[in-house]
Amino acid sequence: MARSRSPSVRSNPREDKEIEEGPVVKDSSLAEGTFHQAQVSGQAERKHFFSPPDSALADAVNRDADNVEFTEEEEKAVRRKIDIRVLSLVVCSYIFNQFDRTNIGNAHVLKPFNQNFGVTDNNKWTLALSIFYVGYCILEMPANVLQRHIGANRFFFLSLTWWGIASLSFVYAKGYAGLLVLRVLLGIGEAGYYAGMIYYLSFWYRRSELAMRISLCMTGTLPGAIGGLLAFGLVRAHTSLLTGWQFLFLIEAIPTLLMALAILLFLPSFPFSATFLTPRERAIAQARLNRDHRPQSHGGMNGWAGFKAVVNDVNAWALMIIYASFNVGVATISYFLPTLINELGFTPLASQGLTVAPYAAGWFLVLFQAWHSDRTRDRGYHIMFSTALSCVGYIVLAALAGRGTSSRMIGGRYFALFLVVGGNYSLFPLVMSWAANVFSPTSKRGVGTAFIVSISNCVSIASPQIYFDSKHDFRDGHAIAAACLFASFLAAFLLRTRLAYLNRRNAEAVRAAASSEASEKKAEVSEEIWDDDPRYVFMT
Repeated sequence: MARSRSPSVRSNPREDKEIEEGPVVKDSSLAEGTFHQAQVSGQAERKHFFSPPDSALADAVNRDADNVEFTEEEEKAVRRKIDIRVLSLVVCSYIFNQFDRTNIGNAHVLKPFNQNFGVTDNNKWTLALSIFYVGYCILEMPANVLQRHIGANRFFFLSLTWWGIASLSFVYAKGYAGLLVLRVLLGIGEAGYYAGMIYYLSFWYRRSELAMRISLCMTGTLPGAIGGLLAFGLVRAHTSLLTGWQFLFLIEAIPTLLMALAILLFLPSFPFSATFLTPRERAIAQARLNRDHRPQSHGGMNGWAGFKAVVNDVNAWALMIIYASFNVGVATISYFLPTLINELGFTPLASQGLTVAPYAAGWFLVLFQAWHSDRTRDRGYHIMFSTALSCVGYIVLAALAGRGTSSRMIGGRYFALFLVVGGNYSLFPLVMSWAANVFSPTSKRGVGTAFIVSISNCVSIASPQIYFDSKHDFRDGHAIAAACLFASFLAAFLLRTRLAYLNRRNAEAVRAAASSEASEKKAEVSEEIWDDDPRYVFMT
C-alpha cells in the first residue's frame, strides 16, 4: 500500500513532469533515495550567518527517506560514517569544554592562583564556583531555540569561541572581581551547549543508540582524567612571564578556539545538510531515525509553545528532580576533587595526579552503564543503580570525615571517591538520553532537555555552598550530597513506574482501536508522533 504524504510537505511541480515522462525511472529514483533531492539541487545558500537552514532540502530528504530501500550493511556503513565525522567532533568539543570549566579546580590547590585572584577563604571560593551557573540558567532555553534556528555548527561555533576567549582571559586577569566576571562570562558561553549537544545527537541516532554515544562524548570522566594529567605537568612550568596555573589556562584555552573553527567548517547542522554523505546516504540516515522517532528540523511548536508543553508535563518535572538532585554531587566533585584529595594529606602536585585514577575508573563504569542501558532498552533501573552507588560513596566519605589520616582512613576515603565519580558521571548520559526518549515532537524535545538542564543548574548555583564545613573535612557537605542522591533514586523509581503504566495503558488503547478504519489511515500518516499519542512508546 502506498504511504500517504504528510500534509506539511509541499508538492513539487517537477515531480509530476517526471511521472509523465517516465514512471519506471521515478520509481527507481525513489527506491534509490535521491529523487526529491535532485529536484532541489542548486538552490541558493543561506543569506547570512543567522539565517535558518533550507527547509526545502529538509523536506526533500524526508520524502526520499520515506521511500529509500537499503540493506542492514548499508545502514551500518552510514552509521559508521556518522560516528567518524559527527561523534568525533562532539567528543573533542566536550573534552575542551570540561577542560575550560573545571581547570579552576586544579588551579585552586595552588597558592599563586589564590593569591592572584584574592581567594582568601572557602566562602570566596564557593561563590566563584556558584556564580558560573547564573548565565547558564538564564540563557539555557533561549540558546536552544537559537540553535534550532541557525543550525548546530554555527551555534556551537559561537559557544566555543565565547567560552574559549573567556578562559584565555584568566591568564592575565587579576583580583577577585576579575575572577567573578570571568566566571559569569564562561557560564554565558557554555549556556545551551550541553543540552544542545544532546538535542543535536537525537537527530543522528536511534533512541536505543543514544546513551552509548552520549557516554562517549558527554561525560566528564575522560576529560577529568586527561585534565588531571595535564595539570600535573603544566603547573610545574614557570617562565619570567607566566607561572604554572597560567600555563594551565593558556594551554587548555587555545585548542578550544581552534575547535570552534573546526566545528563551523566540518560539523553538519542536520543530516539533510551533511555534505560528507551522498544523497542516498542522507536518505538512509534520515530513514533510520524516521522509523524510530521521526525528528523534524523545521516546523512543530515554537519556543513558547514548547515551553508550555514541557511545564505542563509531569515527566519533565520528574526528570528535572532526578537531574537536579544528582547534579548537586557533580557540581561539587568536579571542582572539589583535587581539594578533597589534598585534604587526605597529599601535596598539591600529588593531588593533581591522584585525580586521574577515579576519573579513569569512572569512565569504564560510564561506558558499561550506557552500553547495557542501550542493549536492554532500559533507563530507570540503570539510573537507580548509579544513584545508589554514588550515595554509598558519599555516606562513606561522611562517616570517615574527621577520623584522622591513618592509612586505613585515607584508603577508605580515596576508594569512596571512585564510587562517587563513577556513580555521578554515569548518570549524565542515562538521564539525558532518557529525556530525549520521553519528549516528542522534536521541538518539545529541544525545549525539554534545555528546561531540565536550566532549572537543575539553578540548583547548582547553591551546590558548591554545601561544602561550607572545610574545618570538618566537609562531613556535612558529603551528607547533603548523599541525601540528594537518594532523592534522585526515588524520583527515578517513580518516573519509571509511571512510564511503564502509560505504556500499558497506551498499548491497550491501540489494540482497542486496531479494527477501526480511521485508525489505520491515521497510522499511515508519516508525521512525527507526539508523546501524548497512544502510539508513542516511552523508554522506561
